[in-house]
Amino acid sequence: MPQDGEERHDRKPKRRRARSVTVNLSESPLGWLHARGHLSDRQFDAGEKLRADCERANLAPRITMRWDAAPVANGRRNAPALLDETEAQLAAKLRFEKAIDYLGRDLSDIAWRIICGGEGTPVAEKNLGWPARSGKLVLKIALDRLAIFYRLPG
Repeated sequence: MPQDGEERHDRKPKRRRARSVTVNLSESPLGWLHARGHLSDRQFDAGEKLRADCERANLAPRITMRWDAAPVANGRRNAPALLDETEAQLAAKLRFEKAIDYLGRDLSDIAWRIICGGEGTPVAEKNLGWPARSGKLVLKIALDRLAIFYRLPG
């Protein structure tokens, strides 16, 4: 035993703490797959185009109030637009529907669930009754077809 004022030198070194990883829970399943090298840039861009069309078409349910600027007295908004809101929404809906039709029934299920619905690959596989690890392969095929539909270079 050490006397008062004496230090004990036979202590074991402190263990290093395990590293922690921060996970962004709001990250999309498509972004998650792309960030980990499972999707090419072209596949990711194709999925993002479909997701953007889905959002622009307002196909997803709204959970908050719309905060758009109210029209001024003469009925026109301050900034002129090429398409008004309704026309832009209809154009996006038409593009979305054409893209889903282009994919066909088999590919559109997994694409919609993961890209627009935000389901993770394992959840989508389970909901579709597919074997584990099959969803990523089918999703990649769907994304390649979407890249052709959206005429992405590659």
